[in-house]
Amino acid sequence: MLPLSLLNSAQNKPMLVELKNGETFNGHLVNCDNFMNITLREVYQTTADGERFWKLRECYIRGSTIKYLRVPDTLLDAVKEEQNRVRDVGRSARGPHVGGGRGGRGVPARGGRGGRGGPPRGGRGRGRGA
Repeated sequence: MLPLSLLNSAQNKPMLVELKNGETFNGHLVNCDNFMNITLREVYQTTADGERFWKLRECYIRGSTIKYLRVPDTLLDAVKEEQNRVRDVGRSARGPHVGGGRGGRGVPARGGRGGRGGPPRGGRGRGRGA
C-alpha cells in the first residue's frame, strides 16, 4: 500500500501525527500533497514532554518533519480492500495470459534477438565492436 494513496483516502478522518522533535498533533486530515505536507483541523497539539497542550482550529505540518502518522485501523482495511478490488478488476479486464507478448522465456518474438531489435552481431563473449 502506498502512503500517499492512504493519506488521500484518509481525508476528513481523525489521525495522530508525531514529529521528529516529539510533538504530537491530533486532528482531522483536511489535505495532503506529494511531499506529505498535511493540513489538519480541530487539532490538539502536545509538547514532547506531554506537559503542555493547545487546541488549534487548523494547522499545516511540513512532511519532512513527520516521524509517523497513525490512522484508524478501519481505514487501513478499507484501503486494502479497495486496492485488491481494483487490482482484480484490472486482471480480469486483460484476460488470461497465454504465451506471446513481452518478456518471459521461450521462443523470441520478432527479430530473433529476444526483443533487442537490429541485426545479429555475433555470439557471446565477442566483446565490444566487431
